[in-house]
Amino acid sequence: MKQSILSIWFILYCAYAVAQDYPRQAIDPAQWADELFAAQSDNLNYADLYENYLQLLAHPLDLNTATAEQLKALYVLTPAQVNALLAHREKVGPFYSVYELQTIEAIRKEDFLKLVPLVRVSDEQTRGGYRAWWKRILSEENNYLVMRYSQTLEKQRGYTNASTERSRYQGTPEDLLVRFRVSRPGDFSLGFTAKKDAGEMFTWNPSNQYYGFGYISLHAQMQNKGAIKNLIIGDYQCQFGQGLMLGSVFGIGKNGETISSIRRSNVGFLPYTSQYEGGYMRGAAISYQVHKNILVHTFLSSRARDGNLSQDSSLATVSSFNYSGLHRTLNELNNRNTLQEKNAALMINFKNQFIDAGIMAHHTQFDKSLERSPTLYNSFAFQGNTNTNVGAYLNAIYANATFFGETAYTLGHGWGAVAGVITNVSPALDISILARHYARDYYSFYTNALAENSLPQNESGIYWGWQYRFSKRSSLAGYMDFFEFPWLKYRSYRPSQGSEWLLRYQYKASRKVTLFVQVKEEIKSRNQTKDTNLYQVSSGTRRGFTSQIDFVATRQLQLKSRVQFSSFQFNGKTTQGMVLMQDATFDAARFSVTARYALFDTDDYDNRIYIYEPDTWLAFSFPAYSGQGIRNLLMLRYRITKKMNCWIRWSQTRYLSKDEIGSGGETIMGNSQNDVRFQVRIQF
Repeated sequence: MKQSILSIWFILYCAYAVAQDYPRQAIDPAQWADELFAAQSDNLNYADLYENYLQLLAHPLDLNTATAEQLKALYVLTPAQVNALLAHREKVGPFYSVYELQTIEAIRKEDFLKLVPLVRVSDEQTRGGYRAWWKRILSEENNYLVMRYSQTLEKQRGYTNASTERSRYQGTPEDLLVRFRVSRPGDFSLGFTAKKDAGEMFTWNPSNQYYGFGYISLHAQMQNKGAIKNLIIGDYQCQFGQGLMLGSVFGIGKNGETISSIRRSNVGFLPYTSQYEGGYMRGAAISYQVHKNILVHTFLSSRARDGNLSQDSSLATVSSFNYSGLHRTLNELNNRNTLQEKNAALMINFKNQFIDAGIMAHHTQFDKSLERSPTLYNSFAFQGNTNTNVGAYLNAIYANATFFGETAYTLGHGWGAVAGVITNVSPALDISILARHYARDYYSFYTNALAENSLPQNESGIYWGWQYRFSKRSSLAGYMDFFEFPWLKYRSYRPSQGSEWLLRYQYKASRKVTLFVQVKEEIKSRNQTKDTNLYQVSSGTRRGFTSQIDFVATRQLQLKSRVQFSSFQFNGKTTQGMVLMQDATFDAARFSVTARYALFDTDDYDNRIYIYEPDTWLAFSFPAYSGQGIRNLLMLRYRITKKMNCWIRWSQTRYLSKDEIGSGGETIMGNSQNDVRFQVRIQF
């Protein structure tokens, strides 16, 4: 199979050599996935995590009111380019059009094309600044109502009598989502999200906090009303400093964007609109300006969380948190809202043209104590029911360099720190350096600081990234990261060290042909056996190679070809994996059709390969290709009217050597899985 895959790829490569010249279309979300999203290695629901980032991108920033931190949070411009944009706005005055960005010398054409869909320009009258608040809400064109229906067509074990009573799904297999939002950048935002996961019941029982949908999120935000710079009631997320104490649910890791993505932006409070049920605050948050250079931020939050109840008879302890948000079985329902979490924080921020600094204090309290199962590797994991962190952060600009850092201390335990610099050495060369140290007993429940571990804990490391532009058409980027774990960690029962490096070459052959090649290697230690009494550890080496060509065949037809290899060496054994993928998108005036055909062949789970998949608006699919088989996808988007769009999506995975797919309640008897999705978006 691997030989046939290589043959097909070679033919496609040759076919693209005769490419002609047509203008590029709107940015494909896959481009963000390839450049910004870290290589996947943990068994997490990445679709929900990254969907939160798409929510942020779906609401364009106003170039005339956007702050430096908001612009940096888009991960499109370098700090030097953001500074040049703000300097232009200060010198020339308000922007009259987004195309005025092309007059700023520091912003290259490719960066301009990435930025255009994410920003807009409107003067005070256009934004309705002189009208009543409720009138601005009713007249705002930036609004949408999304209704989404998804389902796996095959019957899964959880819906049958083959499952035990406690593991049987109590609800129906439909996955439902309703989301509404109306917003104006720098002014207001109102919205709600309601979701029923597949297998959950649709129940109305307010006394037990059942309101039909299994998850409901609401928010109301008001901005720039005198000294009140930001006020949110309902669900929100926080991003302060480098995310060591308070970071939003989405944190970009090490990836093909080697410069700007290592720095977190100090954007403060943001409305929470994602369907991910594990990373938000619920209550009230406010940013108040007490001086032209001093802002005070504070919040109070109280929300119920899922926790796995301890196996003993006591109901006062939980063994772990549950972030899945799934409430399908009796076991999952028993763990629903089992503990109450309260959060309070105070941040004082000083900001001028060159410095953005602050001090912070954050306290978390649970009504039940967390008592983990005793194992050697989690000896220093958080235990108890309270946690308090204090810390400080600093962002500073000097010449062409941006310095950033944060330090935090968990009272009675350990501390963490991260510091870095981003600078353009020359017009063609940018570099970034980041050093980090996280003690084994530093604890934070809302963090997205850059780390090799899933949490910034028990780790020290130094990262060096760079990007060199040979010309307007080609660039080479890379990074090296060296890290160590002073204490034991999951699947590595001995202090260990590791390293990681990446190289990515991108070339724009013409307006219609773009390609990139990426190579990555990671070396980390792992237990040789599953026997927890034997502490024999060996280094495992994971390598990956990716090559992709984007080709605009005509003004309506776009093609994308990709080949991706992986290998894993451990204990003298080497396993491999490969995916060959072909996408085609035909975009006409009222409709577009996207199709994918992918062949995959991986030896084991260690070689699973994650690849972004086209999906409906504001949905994010990032499935793992594992085993041997074929993946098909077909999606139709149709514009019914100017204000109404609909999507129909079908995907199928067919395995060549399986007669059973999945595990537990998700098990399907057979060798194929078919999923359908229908979505409607209405703008008022």
